[in-house]
Amino acid sequence: MNREPKRAVVLLSGGLDSATALAMARAEGYTCYALSMQYGQRHSTELDAARRVAQAQGVAEHIVVPLALDAFGGSALTDLDIDVPEESEEGIPVTYVPARNTIFLSLALGWAEVLGARDIFVGVNAVDYSGYPDCRPEFINAFENLANLATKAGMEGDRFHIHAPLIKMTKGEIIREGVRLGVDYGLTVSCYQADEQGRACGVCDSCRFRAQGFTEAGVEDPTPYQ
Repeated sequence: MNREPKRAVVLLSGGLDSATALAMARAEGYTCYALSMQYGQRHSTELDAARRVAQAQGVAEHIVVPLALDAFGGSALTDLDIDVPEESEEGIPVTYVPARNTIFLSLALGWAEVLGARDIFVGVNAVDYSGYPDCRPEFINAFENLANLATKAGMEGDRFHIHAPLIKMTKGEIIREGVRLGVDYGLTVSCYQADEQGRACGVCDSCRFRAQGFTEAGVEDPTPYQ
């Protein structure tokens, strides 16, 4: 009997974590549909990276959705008047984008329901990260509950599952798993303020966590720096 392939929507930023989450979804046998957002972030090089990663990993389709979160501002990633910090901050840093993962997952949910997919993968991490509230297990669990309350599929008992396979992993563990799965991290961009050539600043939170991860993993860092 022929079975339809199981499908998953994977949120793909172009960074290290989302590239690994995509590889993990593929390894689990999912036909993957990658979703990226042009949300008014400081640079477009991460979207170029997302396109490279999507092509390299052979996704079924890759969509880039335009959003205008920079209309609200309120974050160093969407407001050019707010500097990206070059040292760790106490509490939730100014690089937090209000409601970003809630919005992204909502769009992924909409596409998943159209595709007949019931699985969504997101590369959030609650160990080596900047302290964002929408990267916590509690948030992922709450969104999964919302997904099954807010959709036709959920109402009919065809439940959605939100997968966050990296959520309890260190950056080093994530990189080792990605290397095992054949992820080319040289295609990815993680820096909050990369230049037009995709070169990383080396001093923002994201750059520091990425560099520490490669050191922990014992893997050569392929990141080009400014």
